[in-house]
Amino acid sequence: MTLDTDATARRNVFVLVAAQAILGAQMPMIFTIAGLAGQSLAPNACWATLPISFTVIGSMLTATPISAFMQKYGRRAGFVAGALGGALGASIGAYGLYIQNFWVFVLGAFFTGIYMSAQGFYRFAAADTASETFRPKAISWVMAGGLLSAVLGPQLVKATAQSFVVPFLGTYLAVIALNLVGMFLFAGLSIPKPRAKVAGDPVGRSRAELLRTPVIAVAMICATVSYALMNLVMTSSPLAVVGCGFETGDAADVVTAHVLAMYAPSFITGHIIARIGVEKVIALGLVILAGSGAVAMAGVDLENFFIALILLGVGWNFGFIGATTMLTAAQRPEERGRLQGLNDLIVFGGVTMASFSSGGLMNCSGGSVQAGWQLVNLAMLPFLVLAGGALIWLWMQPRETRA
Repeated sequence: MTLDTDATARRNVFVLVAAQAILGAQMPMIFTIAGLAGQSLAPNACWATLPISFTVIGSMLTATPISAFMQKYGRRAGFVAGALGGALGASIGAYGLYIQNFWVFVLGAFFTGIYMSAQGFYRFAAADTASETFRPKAISWVMAGGLLSAVLGPQLVKATAQSFVVPFLGTYLAVIALNLVGMFLFAGLSIPKPRAKVAGDPVGRSRAELLRTPVIAVAMICATVSYALMNLVMTSSPLAVVGCGFETGDAADVVTAHVLAMYAPSFITGHIIARIGVEKVIALGLVILAGSGAVAMAGVDLENFFIALILLGVGWNFGFIGATTMLTAAQRPEERGRLQGLNDLIVFGGVTMASFSSGGLMNCSGGSVQAGWQLVNLAMLPFLVLAGGALIWLWMQPRETRA
């Protein structure tokens, strides 16, 4: 791989970092307030996190179409379409808040999933023009762009949540602005459109064959578990913080600390992967996620929320970036669109189930807020065992049969 190719990759990484920072700010904004807004609008408290669940459903259902769209028209077109989807979702959500209609609000959340899905491909776009040695760093640096979004998003929530008579309306108007302004960043992206297929081109492995490939299967399991458990706990955390007697501003601060912890390690995650290997980094991420659950179950002081959510973010970073690196190393060029769309369909399918479960566990499975929060964190255990078992199984496979 030539130096010029990596120079292009670095330029693309710069654009994607900016997009992750500016456009990505809408995700901590929405995850901070959607459950609280849903709680105020929902006819049943058990449905409080339904808007977040529908955002994830929208992301899951659009992952494969967006991947196919990018495969045909290029990354730039796909990312602009994602930003427009985010603006549409926020517009519908704002209207739902204005007329105090829970189901219109949920519909807006569904369309927000279009942006969430497109954002998930930033990490793959970073790898498109990168050399094999630069690829882990490119992926982790793009994820590090979330650091600014971790600060910008919750601070915008504080500034806008009560700026109108209708609570949270100002926040959704700010999300619309972020999408409409941020989409112009992609004019600086330089990733060639995939060449149109002609007769005789390699077609790559089928979806069934990809799923039967050990390294790909384990990468998908670990990515799904890391992302789903992060979503399970993060979705409930603002409800738990406020329900335990703290303020909305405290919940925003906890989310800020969490999202900072999600992305801050990205400056070194790629280097750690290169030094100790991707499997060990994923394993470390799973251990840290378990530590997060242990701290959360130890008490409901504000310090417990901060420490648990910080560990949750770091564990997600190692687990998810490690799994993404493992996946991209196992794909062939002709399989890129097929595999990445399939991966995100599975990942966000798991996140959808976690998001649905979060509200029910938090509000309807315990006799108190504290009991619900305990159940949310206890639910992490079997999935951590699943991912850890899959990783151990991969380690036991002969290296020549893994990929």
